[in-house]
Amino acid sequence: MSSTTELTRSTLGYRIARGLTLANIATQAGIIVTGGAVRLTGSGLGCSTWPQCEPGQFTPTRHDATSIHPFIEFGNRTLTGLLLIVAVAMAIAVWRTRPELKWWGLVPALGVIAQAVLGGITVLVELHPLVVAPHMLLSLALVWYSVRFALRYRGARGRVGGSLAVERWVSAGLLVVLLVLGALTTGAGPHSGDAEATERLALDPVGVAKAHALTVWAFCALLVWIGWRIRRDVSAGDRDEARLSFWVLAGVTLAQGAIGYVQYFTGLPALIVGFHLFGAAVLTAAHSAFFRLTARDTAA
Repeated sequence: MSSTTELTRSTLGYRIARGLTLANIATQAGIIVTGGAVRLTGSGLGCSTWPQCEPGQFTPTRHDATSIHPFIEFGNRTLTGLLLIVAVAMAIAVWRTRPELKWWGLVPALGVIAQAVLGGITVLVELHPLVVAPHMLLSLALVWYSVRFALRYRGARGRVGGSLAVERWVSAGLLVVLLVLGALTTGAGPHSGDAEATERLALDPVGVAKAHALTVWAFCALLVWIGWRIRRDVSAGDRDEARLSFWVLAGVTLAQGAIGYVQYFTGLPALIVGFHLFGAAVLTAAHSAFFRLTARDTAA
């Protein structure tokens, strides 16, 4: 690391930018949680149009017949605005402190704009599951990217032991498959997002859930193999951050799998499904850190 970079990272601007990279992760994950709340409370069409909440008004109007649904949906939209503010502030801070990463720092802000448009489309097509699923998957992709970018920004060191190149990419592929199957399982299940929106994917929910579970088991088997390799690799030494990132990923995977089985065998109660959605965001973040930190050690 050069003396110029060392100096840059000791400044207040760098510390603010690093804090914003963490705030970006939190808000990207938060929008998944609030979006899940919208879906699980049946508030998906609480605002009947977009970008306005109702024709001629941008905010819900309280009156005697008003339910809580418009306010839940509007709250989720409001968080999208906060998310955009954080992402733009982060991009500006990165531009000023590490200009070599300036274009990469713009990706979350551009993703939030795309996500807002896609969210509007989901309302206009009355929560069609083929649009709702990509809406969630884009949020998960932004969480994955945001964690990796935050680690890159702070100059996280990569793996110093034996190469895990194949395992890294296989784990990434399995993660994509299990997240997509998870979204399809939700799209075929009972939580449509609105009491009147009954259209679901024409898939057998039990069959899709079993395919999702099999992918999770394959992911767990791969983690066992990776854990064995990391444990027996004495060349890594104490500086290998990949060890910690692996154990975090393994713990999150087991917890998320347990929640998945609980929700399946208890008939998909909304609260447990909500925890599972939050777990999907945490699992995605944990994998992103693992993927970044198991790359071979190079300058950030």
